[in-house]
Amino acid sequence: MTQAIDRQLEELLHLGDDIVQKALRGGATVAECTLRSGSELSARVRLGEVELVEEAGHRAAGLRVMKGKRVALTSTSDLTESGIARFIQDALELVELAQEDPFAGPVDADQLCQPKKLPDLELYDAAGGNVDAAGAIALAQRGEAAARAFDPRITNSEGGSFARTAGGTAMVLSSGFRTVQKGSYQSLSVVPVAEDTGGKKRRGSYWTAKRFLHDMDTPEDVGREAARRTLRKLGSRTIPTCEVPVVFEPDAARSILGLLAGCVMGGSIWRKSSYLVDREATRVASNLVNIVDDPLILRGPGSRPVDGEGVCTRQNVVVESGILRTYLCDSYSARKLGRETTASAARGSGGGVSASTSNFVLRAGAESHDAIVSGTARGLYVTEMIGFGFNSVTGDFSRGAAGFWIENGELAYPVSEVTISLNLNELLQRIDAVGNDLDLRTSIASPTIRVGKMTVAGGGEK
Repeated sequence: MTQAIDRQLEELLHLGDDIVQKALRGGATVAECTLRSGSELSARVRLGEVELVEEAGHRAAGLRVMKGKRVALTSTSDLTESGIARFIQDALELVELAQEDPFAGPVDADQLCQPKKLPDLELYDAAGGNVDAAGAIALAQRGEAAARAFDPRITNSEGGSFARTAGGTAMVLSSGFRTVQKGSYQSLSVVPVAEDTGGKKRRGSYWTAKRFLHDMDTPEDVGREAARRTLRKLGSRTIPTCEVPVVFEPDAARSILGLLAGCVMGGSIWRKSSYLVDREATRVASNLVNIVDDPLILRGPGSRPVDGEGVCTRQNVVVESGILRTYLCDSYSARKLGRETTASAARGSGGGVSASTSNFVLRAGAESHDAIVSGTARGLYVTEMIGFGFNSVTGDFSRGAAGFWIENGELAYPVSEVTISLNLNELLQRIDAVGNDLDLRTSIASPTIRVGKMTVAGGGEK
């Protein structure tokens, strides 16, 4: 499969050359083409039986053209000769109708990467890309079977699922830059169900995901951990409203980190849609908090050697010991803000470019997960958050949550139907413990964290 993808990407690269040249001959002063090719496969089983198998391939192109300070975007999945001709003509017609934007333009030529110098970040795994439907079903069945066999209290299942994607991208810019990148990613999840008192169903889950198939947890380990997480929810209750320390396990902490990621984008800053406007070089978190955006992590889920504008990527320190050091910018938002790009551009399937995170990571601390919990005399341990309640302009944060009540440094009983709230600016500054259990399953990742005090709204008054 590796050779097949390489051939497809070489074909797309030559097609991109042709598209860019035709757009320039048609009157564009700048033409930038991105072409994608790949395949996706997903399989879901329930109670050992196959419930769904989906497999699809895709080929698509996106084009950004400029004429002076006017910009137009087009995209197509029709890569026939007539489809490409229409695709280019649409872009050339649209750019004539576009309004001028004084900040429009390609990245400066002297900032472009040298393709021969790009590092190999090991983003593609032939073994993962070669998993077929039968293999995907077998992996999902093994995970679900391990969960169901773990304990007789596991009485039902919402299934086991395996999914993988593999493919690549070719990018051709009229500046002369051209490159191809290929990648793969696969995941496995299991969702068991247990019967609780009063006929309530308690559902838990666990999952693993990596770029390389053999880096994933085994299906049996995923199934057993999913069963453990389901069983520990039995007897769940609500709690009185209180103000207590809140410990966030990595998946829950990751969702908080994702909110911050949106607020440090250059586009959010120049649009004034972030509470972090004019906050560079000021304290935005506790001194335990160090956040980097690192696209060069080997086999990282968000890794990329070059950004969407052809600039060599680099690690950007976003928050250092609680101090905001930089916003993440593509060349457009950088111009709007009067600064240089941070090589954070991402190019969408429609040809558009905007700033984006790569591997946005809260760096691990020194304490273990168990030490953080045992060091919390009384509080809430959050394993999942529900709904979405965040105002990026003010930083106000409020979410439904579930997890466990901590008493005397131990998880005492499961908790559900509570709401946690605190302004994100205060939340980050109240972090008083950062764990050492960072796991890069996703491109936004955090270890366990503890917030010294938050409002927890439960089913009654204190």
